[in-house]
Amino acid sequence: MFIAKVTGSVIATQKVDTMVGHRLLVVEPYRLEAKDRQSLVTTGRTFVAVDMLGSGVGDFVLITQGSSARLTAETKSLPIDCVVIGIVDRAHVDSMCIYDRTEDEDQEEAPNQEPKPKAKPAPAAKKEATPKKSEPKQEQTESDSDS
Repeated sequence: MFIAKVTGSVIATQKVDTMVGHRLLVVEPYRLEAKDRQSLVTTGRTFVAVDMLGSGVGDFVLITQGSSARLTAETKSLPIDCVVIGIVDRAHVDSMCIYDRTEDEDQEEAPNQEPKPKAKPAPAAKKEATPKKSEPKQEQTESDSDS
C-alpha cells in the first residue's frame, strides 16, 4: 500500500463493460521526507486508480497496486492495476503527526491569501429621459404632434 494524493481525474467514454460506472482518478504517490521525517513529499510519479470510495482532488488516499488491487469484493472482476482503498485522516511517524486531514481542510477554508478588494458600489443610476420598457408609452397630445 501507498499514500497518494488525488491530483485529477480521467474521463474515458469508451471502455470495457466491467469498467463502466467506475470513476478513474490520477493519483500521485507520496513518501516520508527523508531528512527531517516530518512531512510527506511527492515521489514524482503518477498512476490512474479506480476510486471505490468517493475521494476527490486534494485528498490523501491509500492505494494498492498490482494483483492486490483485485483482492476486494468490488474489484475482483475488474481489469485494474491500482485502486483507492482508503481515505487518509491522519498519519503518524515516530510519535509525530505528519498529516492531519482536518488541518488540511482548515487551511483550504482560510487560505493565507489576502482577501480580494470588494467591488465598489455602482454609482446611482441617472433618471432616463426615455420611458422604460415596462412602462406603457404615453400617447402624444395634439400639441406634441403639431410641433
